[in-house]
Amino acid sequence: MSTNQLDKKSEAWSALFSEPMSDLVKRYTASVFFDKRLWEADMAGSLAHAEMLGGEGILSEQDVRDIQQGMARIRQEIESGEFEWKLDLEDVHLNIEARLTQLVGDAGKRLHTGRSRNDQVATDVRLWLRSEIDLITGLLKALQLSLVEVAERHVDVIMPGFTHLQVAQPVSFAHHLLAYVEMFARDAERMADVRRRTNRLPLGSAALAGTTYPLDRERVARTLGMVDENGVAQVCQNSLDGVSDRDFAIEFTAAASLCMVHISRLSEELILWMSQNFGFVKIADRFTTGSSIMPQKKNPDVPELARGKTGRVVGHLMGLITLMKGQPLAYNKDNQEDKEPLFDTVDTLKDTLRIFADMVGGQLNPATGLKEGGITVDAQAMEAAARKGYATATDLADYLVKKGLPFRDAHETVAHAVKAATAAGCDLSELPLSELQRFHPAIEDDVYGCLSLRGSLDARNTLGGTAPVQVRRQIERHRQRLA
Repeated sequence: MSTNQLDKKSEAWSALFSEPMSDLVKRYTASVFFDKRLWEADMAGSLAHAEMLGGEGILSEQDVRDIQQGMARIRQEIESGEFEWKLDLEDVHLNIEARLTQLVGDAGKRLHTGRSRNDQVATDVRLWLRSEIDLITGLLKALQLSLVEVAERHVDVIMPGFTHLQVAQPVSFAHHLLAYVEMFARDAERMADVRRRTNRLPLGSAALAGTTYPLDRERVARTLGMVDENGVAQVCQNSLDGVSDRDFAIEFTAAASLCMVHISRLSEELILWMSQNFGFVKIADRFTTGSSIMPQKKNPDVPELARGKTGRVVGHLMGLITLMKGQPLAYNKDNQEDKEPLFDTVDTLKDTLRIFADMVGGQLNPATGLKEGGITVDAQAMEAAARKGYATATDLADYLVKKGLPFRDAHETVAHAVKAATAAGCDLSELPLSELQRFHPAIEDDVYGCLSLRGSLDARNTLGGTAPVQVRRQIERHRQRLA
C-alpha cells in the first residue's frame, strides 16, 4: 500500500534524518500562517505544470485529470474555510500537496516531478504579485480621478504657492492638485515596468540546475499568462537566477515606497491645510477622530497615519535589500523572509490608496449619481492667505523687465517696493501709483493688472503653467488618459 510521505513534515524529506524536528525549530522555520495567502497562485502554477507534464507524456492523462479534480476540491475547502493548514507541513506548498495526495493518491505524488519548492515558491510569489500590481494600478487610477474631479471644480480658486513653506506666488488650487496627479501617474508607470519584469516564469529551474525531464517551460508560461505584449512566453533564462533572486520584489517595494512618499507629501499638506492657522480645507468626519480631553478637536488621523506608514514601507524596502545583499547562489532559507515585508507593503499601499481616493473625492451616492463627502475647500481663506506674502512681487519684476530693465535691476527695485509696502502694512497692489513710480518712473497705471492675484495667474499661460486655461487643458488631458 502506498504511503503519503507528507503526512508529517519530518517525513517529507527522506530516510536521511535520524531525529524529528523540535517544536521550537518547527515554529521558527514555518511560513504557512503567512504564506498561505499564496494558495491560488500555488494551485495555478501546479495545474499549469501538471497540464504540461501530461502534454509531454511525463504524466498520464488520468493523472492530470485526478490532479485537476483534487485541486478543485482543495479550492472549495480553502474558500469555505474547511481546509486545515498544518504547522507540521511548514508552508503553503506542502500543505496543498499533502492534501492533494490524500485525495488522489499517487497522482498527487507525481505532481512534483521536474520541479522543486525553490522554483515553485519563486513562481507563486511572481504570480501573486502580478495580480496585486494589477489591483494597485486600478487603485492609482481611482485616486488620480478623484484628484482630477476635485481639481475640475476649483480651477479658478487661488491659493498661495509655497517654497520653503513661505508664500511664493499665487497658483490655482486645481494646478496644485494636478501636481499629485502627475506623481501618481508616474507611480502607475513604475508599476507597469515592475509588472513586466515580475511576469517571468522561474518554474522548470527546479532546485537550481534545471531538470532532466523534457519540460516545455514556454508552454507553462503561456498557460499562466507570463507573456510579453506580443504574446511571447517570458521564461527565466538561467536556473540559478530563477530560483534565487528577488529583485522583482525589491523593485516593487521601491516603487511602492515612492508612491507612499507621494501620499505622505499630500498627507502633510492636508494636515497643514486643515489646521486653524491655514483653514484651507476640511475632510469628512469619518476620516478624523476627536480628543479624549479636548472636545473641540478634529484630528486628521488618516493623513497622519499614512505619513507614518510611509516609514514602514520604506523600512520594508531596506529590509528586502539587506536580505539579499549577502546571499550566495542559489536558493537560501533567508528568502523565506521576503514574504512578510512584501505582503505588508502590498496591504499597506492598497489600503492607503483606497482610503485616499475616498477621502479626496468622496463616495458615490447611488441616488444622485454624485460623489459626496470629499475635500471641502474654503476658497476665501486660500485667497486671503495668498494676499499675505507679496505673492505678486515677481510679477512686478517681470513687468519692469518688459519695460526694459535687466532682471537683476528689476529684482532689486521690487525688493525696495516690498520693503515700503511692509512698512505701510499693505499689499503691493494697495500702494498708490505715485509711490510705485518713486521706485521706477517706467511704472504706469497698467501695473495693477499684473499686481492682482487673478492677473498673476492668467499671465502664466505657458504649457505646464498655472493659468486657468492651461489647467483646464491638463484636466482634459488627464481625463482622456484615465478614460
